[in-house]
Amino acid sequence: MATNYIDYYEILGVPRTATKKEIKDAYRKAALKYHPDLKSANEKAKAEEKFKKINEAYEVLSDPEKREKYDLLGDNLHDGQKWQPPPDMGRQGKQENYQWNEEEAGSFSDFFESLFGGARTGGFGETFRQQRNAQGQDLESQIELTLEEAYHGGKKTIQFSIRNICPQCAGMGAANQRICQSCGGTGYKNTNKKLDINIPAGVRDGSKIRLKGQGAKGIGTGKPGDLWLIVKILPHHIFTLNGNNLETKITIRPEQAVLGDQISVPTIDGNVIAKVPQMFHNGQKLRLQSKGWRKKDGSRGDQYVEIIIDIPASLNQEEKLIYQKLMDMGKEVHKR
Repeated sequence: MATNYIDYYEILGVPRTATKKEIKDAYRKAALKYHPDLKSANEKAKAEEKFKKINEAYEVLSDPEKREKYDLLGDNLHDGQKWQPPPDMGRQGKQENYQWNEEEAGSFSDFFESLFGGARTGGFGETFRQQRNAQGQDLESQIELTLEEAYHGGKKTIQFSIRNICPQCAGMGAANQRICQSCGGTGYKNTNKKLDINIPAGVRDGSKIRLKGQGAKGIGTGKPGDLWLIVKILPHHIFTLNGNNLETKITIRPEQAVLGDQISVPTIDGNVIAKVPQMFHNGQKLRLQSKGWRKKDGSRGDQYVEIIIDIPASLNQEEKLIYQKLMDMGKEVHKR
């Protein structure tokens, strides 16, 4: 018997390349938009018809076996076009794995039944029953650390909000053909959490800290997922981290650069005394061995100190005379 082809992708408003998540999100949005319980009396009948089509589309596209079989029809058919199924097509496939409710047979189109023989696995009610016990999702969040916190490690208290799948409707936004009262139809509920966590010493920017069992709650007897914290090291006012090395800048006076000097240099462990050689030029760098970042093998990188030569903010009269004498000497040298 010829039936009218139904474009399930068009009904949900997704492309044929849509992912499982995109299909689920589109289904939830469409189902809530056309749910009969949310319509006025004169709109209810039209909404019920649309709601049935949305459920049927999701029934097919959310099930890998059904979607694969549906996609074999190709993309040259158009919605409403007459289509003749091959003999016994509705009895092909692994029908024994499908859950079928005889009372709901009439809720599917002739097109659906010509393909699947009345097989049913999804929809609001059935999807809710199938997902009654499911492991919680792994979640990701960002944790901001100062350079010192990342280097030294230690305990840190964090507060965050987790968006959990609503346990009442299994994230579908509705249960028993009605909008879920627990989550208001969104499919999710926010939970505020506060945790004391251990920061590993020497943790890197962009690395992940796993908090087992602190992700989204499981449904029913399902275990909770994990929470992965992505480390973001905040900019520092003195140091820049470059690989395993730390970099900083120090300003010295011209006479220190010419004659050399002992200067105090900040490191992440505290100040140290470093020697500036004689005739040190602007932009040159001092290397402080093993004063950089912790490596995985326990050793450390280096710290590089860029020397910036600048004139003093002010000079007394004696200092001015000395600089004047240096200038005069320089002029005499150039005359020779």
